[in-house]
Amino acid sequence: MPALQIYDARERMLVAAADRALSLVSLVRSTWRRRVPPPSPRRILVLRLERIGDLLMVLPALADLRELAPKAEIDLVVGSWNVPLARTIPGITRVEALDARWLTRGDAGSALPSLLQRARGWNDRQYDVGLNFEPDIRSNLILSAAGAAFTAGYHSGGGGPILDRAFTYEPRAHATDNARRLVADVFGRGPQQPADAPLTLPESARRAAEVCIPSTAARPLVGVHVSGGRAIKQWPAMRFAEVARRLANAYGATIVLTGASDDQPLVQQVRTSLEGSEVIDVSGDADLPTLAAILEQLDLFITGDTGPMHLAGAVGTPVVAVFGPSDPARYALRGPSDRVVRVDLPCSPCNRIRVPPERCVGHTPDCLELIPADRVVEAAIDVLTASRASGLRRAERA
Repeated sequence: MPALQIYDARERMLVAAADRALSLVSLVRSTWRRRVPPPSPRRILVLRLERIGDLLMVLPALADLRELAPKAEIDLVVGSWNVPLARTIPGITRVEALDARWLTRGDAGSALPSLLQRARGWNDRQYDVGLNFEPDIRSNLILSAAGAAFTAGYHSGGGGPILDRAFTYEPRAHATDNARRLVADVFGRGPQQPADAPLTLPESARRAAEVCIPSTAARPLVGVHVSGGRAIKQWPAMRFAEVARRLANAYGATIVLTGASDDQPLVQQVRTSLEGSEVIDVSGDADLPTLAAILEQLDLFITGDTGPMHLAGAVGTPVVAVFGPSDPARYALRGPSDRVVRVDLPCSPCNRIRVPPERCVGHTPDCLELIPADRVVEAAIDVLTASRASGLRRAERA
């Protein structure tokens, strides 16, 4: 049985035991089930239940899927928080919301039995292919319950025995590359053209963004997203403030503060320290398409490893990202103008985001504490200088 990529020893033992039981189920199923994908699928089910960035990192794979199955209906299942964003992805026929308790924050979400019952209700759609982009035994069970004629995903988080084709999730590869490899392996080939995976933002989102960012705002527009989303990924708020203040002073930049309603205390800390600078505060409850349209207007976006980081990348805005425990090789943006700022430590990146090491709980972990504001300012200046030079060259050619 393939090795499981599960850090916690007890959880790994439980999932291994479940896989042994599922192997027996698989033996029974194999007597009547073909384990090859149909050559021309008519209906395809895709699961991507996790957070904002997780969905955005599979956009190229979804574009590949559309090219390889141009006539198929593609239904995408996401967490409810991602539904507005999923509806901006070209080529998606239907968007379903499924909130798993282990992925939602707080006490929201449904337990696995309820999710399995919901998935069984999709059997009458008669999916030809089901794909799960997440290496997780629970979402593999959900995929199996949906009744697709052929299923594929990863065995690395358990549940591989119930898939018709189970692949290894390569832990050193980027999440985007893992997803694209899954699609290519299922279809036996990759796309003929490099994936083009834009978001189709509604005009209402762009109009809302224009209201938030007036045309008279001084350039460059530098976005700052102070919240790390989790304590283990939180670079100190006052260092974000220092970076913003120095860019405002040196470049006359307008600072655009982003964040959700829960981020207001952190945003307010930064805003208070920027008194005297031009600041636009767009934090609050803007939906994801509107936030994407706001980020699209920026000259630079400074953030940690967050969903908005990936959203900025999806609309082509250069990003300076502060990385701590997360592995940039797996999660960072890879655009030519994007920059990652981090420190090299023997323990970093550990990728222990959901279950941080005990010594890193209750304070800023060393992998973030040791990143000075100077390095982020230097990266930001590098991006802004290159962007300005590129703009001048375009103007000269015009």
